[in-house]
Amino acid sequence: MPKKRLVLSLGHKDLGTNLPEQQAAVARTAPIVAGFIQQGWQVAIVHSNAPQVGFIHSAMSEYVKNHPEITGVPLSVCSAMSQGYIGYDLQIGLRSELLSRGIFKTVSTVMTQVMVDPYDEAFYHPVKTIGRELTEAEAAAEEQKGNHTVLVPGKGLRRAVPAPNPVSIVEIDAIRTLLDADQIVICCGGGGIPVMEQGTNLKGTSAVIEKDLASGLLAREIDADVLMIVTAVDNVTLNYGTPAEQPIYRMSIDEAKAYMDAGHFEFRSMLPKVRASVDFVEAGRNRTAIITSLNQAAAALQGKAGTRIS
Repeated sequence: MPKKRLVLSLGHKDLGTNLPEQQAAVARTAPIVAGFIQQGWQVAIVHSNAPQVGFIHSAMSEYVKNHPEITGVPLSVCSAMSQGYIGYDLQIGLRSELLSRGIFKTVSTVMTQVMVDPYDEAFYHPVKTIGRELTEAEAAAEEQKGNHTVLVPGKGLRRAVPAPNPVSIVEIDAIRTLLDADQIVICCGGGGIPVMEQGTNLKGTSAVIEKDLASGLLAREIDADVLMIVTAVDNVTLNYGTPAEQPIYRMSIDEAKAYMDAGHFEFRSMLPKVRASVDFVEAGRNRTAIITSLNQAAAALQGKAGTRIS
């Protein structure tokens, strides 16, 4: 009997914002993931990278500023770096936890490129801020280079990049092969390295893909049984942050679409999670999407917690 497949999408809360926090967060996350593997699930892990890629981008920008003879590092390369060092910590933490349980499996990080459409409307509306606060002169220099900057309340001028939709996963065959071999895969980190096709070449682009949308695409491409999106809250809620806040435990596809159309979910946080869940469930049969916190993840997989869309 084939094993069931789970795509686990980890948020930045469960990975920390700097290296010590990341290592401590992985120590908390690894036992829960190992528990799923011990129960017989094949697991593909997708992770956030927002704080890490911002740190890398800022560090590289500072270095280039102080060493003008050095070529700047594109955002796509910063994204690749973040995949490497987050995947490295996850591999170490998971391998150790699995061995302590007598489970001998390889944990592999796949440097993952995700194709985007160059004509995506998102390229005309940059919404993701990255890097450190800029001076007015630095912001003007970025605009001169064709980049976008925005004034973020309380955080000053920051560079802004688009968030195009993921179209396809370049390394999907390698990911499927590892899962077919019953190995654990870390992939599509930070939503993947956004690339465009130019003839036979792939060219990185200055953009950020929503990690949860990439997770949903991955779950569809590997024919997963469950997509679990781990976030800061136990449940999706209606009227979030108001006295009328109401947790949702189960949603049908139609209900989820109606809530999205009614504007119940914030477009930078919960909306992409619900949208990814709906797209995944709608694309196949007997699929379930779960949105919950890491603390409730084990119970949610058993149907005892979280928000389930099916």
